[in-house]
Amino acid sequence: MVTVAEVADPEDLSHLHEIARRVARLPAAERLRYVRADRWIGYTRASHALAELEELFAWPERQRMPNLLLIGATNNGKSMIIEKFRRSHPVVSHADREEFPVLVVQMPSDPQVARFYTALLTALGAPLRPGMKLPVLEQLALRLLRETGARILVIDELHNVLAGRGEARREFLNLLRFLGNELKIPLVGVGTREAYLAIRSDDQLENRFAPFVLPRWQADEEACSLLASFAASFPLRRPSPIATADMAEYLLARTEGTIGELASLLTETAIVAIESGEETINQRTLLMAAYAGPTERRRMFERELL
Repeated sequence: MVTVAEVADPEDLSHLHEIARRVARLPAAERLRYVRADRWIGYTRASHALAELEELFAWPERQRMPNLLLIGATNNGKSMIIEKFRRSHPVVSHADREEFPVLVVQMPSDPQVARFYTALLTALGAPLRPGMKLPVLEQLALRLLRETGARILVIDELHNVLAGRGEARREFLNLLRFLGNELKIPLVGVGTREAYLAIRSDDQLENRFAPFVLPRWQADEEACSLLASFAASFPLRRPSPIATADMAEYLLARTEGTIGELASLLTETAIVAIESGEETINQRTLLMAAYAGPTERRRMFERELL
């Protein structure tokens, strides 16, 4: 029996980006490895976010530096944007020290100031002694941030601030003000809507952090353009007809409108497309993919608990 993929001209890969075109000529195992790897898929809102970050990076020092709050639903591209920005300003190694132009640190799940300073020092690769007191951690962190040339401090998972009790939450919000005043570098908070609520609870911080929202995706022209980019990035030997309004509506409904879930579904489908010989993302391979959306996953888990 001859499959549709066998009928297609294996040399006609004009539907793919150049890198994907080269990978598409490789054996299936290497193509699957490429499909499963992270990749940057650009889109308008992400480009605007990166432009805002670059503007902050180039900002001259002044008494009160501007800050940014990158807000979006879970799995909607925030971390990929920050990683793309960080990679564009990599660590620079010198004989006696390292420079961290962009330092990214994750807000601890238990928002205590000492734990945050410990996480910050760990991100800088600083040696830590057990039982270091808060004043020592603070002075060491400030000194190393200056010595390593940090120009932007990114705090990921900022919504974890709300996990703290009232006093701990106030202490950390005070810490944000202190770091901005002391270091005179921009701060970038990254998190869900709850991060905005935490910042908004402090009038001074609300005035210092400009919010930048990554909304859930809608089935519009921008979504179709995004789907076209995904289709061209997977090393499949046949075109994937997914950049249509109907397909955008179907895919976004299934993934609940976040780019992370969309990437997961399309990745699983590309894997099926290679393994089955279909070599395309279409209705058939989408139904074959081992993917369940967020709500469906929760329901499956809850059924297992009963």
